[in-house]
Amino acid sequence: MTLSIEEVERIALLARLSLSEDEKARYARQLSAILDYAAQLAELDVEDIPPTATVLSIHSVMREGDEVREGLSRADALRNAPATDGASFIVQATFGDEE
Repeated sequence: MTLSIEEVERIALLARLSLSEDEKARYARQLSAILDYAAQLAELDVEDIPPTATVLSIHSVMREGDEVREGLSRADALRNAPATDGASFIVQATFGDEE
């Protein structure tokens, strides 16, 4: 499939792009190549290929011997904090006029 300059201009208008004449010609070639490749992919028979979430092998990130343990208590977590309200950390506001 070959895109015309008019089609590239329409795409550029939708994308709010201002293109020079050289860019229009270049994008017509590049977008046409992309569409040709997509058409090739559409012709592939993938009926017997199961859906794939990842191409990477799946492995456990846990090391042998890792086990779930009790975490810090709230009091222990807050013990060295510079400011708390007894239940949470108190931190300086990041946005706004508050100090």
